[in-house]
Amino acid sequence: EVQLVESGGGLVQAGGSLRLSCAASGFALEDYVIGWFRQAPGKEREGLSCIQSRSGSTYYTDSVKGRFTMSSDNAKNTVYLQMNSLKPEDTAIYYCAAAPRRRRPLYSSFSTWWLNNLHYDYWGQGTQVTVSS
Repeated sequence: EVQLVESGGGLVQAGGSLRLSCAASGFALEDYVIGWFRQAPGKEREGLSCIQSRSGSTYYTDSVKGRFTMSSDNAKNTVYLQMNSLKPEDTAIYYCAAAPRRRRPLYSSFSTWWLNNLHYDYWGQGTQVTVSS
């Protein structure tokens, strides 16, 4: 059974840091792409970053580039999202998601494809991140 479990969310002051974890089971990370998404109240789910651990390819959307870093530990089957310089507008529920890496068509761009939440099969339950001003 495929399962994703996020942890590490919480309350932090603006400028602070948090590290989110996404523990995967039921599949090998190197065969999948993992994406991080967030959803704030009243807003659409937003794609933040993605990683393909086999190749090491990562991508970040502009709003988090330079502040968030994604990494993977294949031995632990866990992906991390290190979030620094947090802002109140980062407040949201954060989700990790997984999809087979071979799903992406060759004609598509890595970033455009994997930041689209519709392309993912499996989702975690989410973890709340609240940044106070």
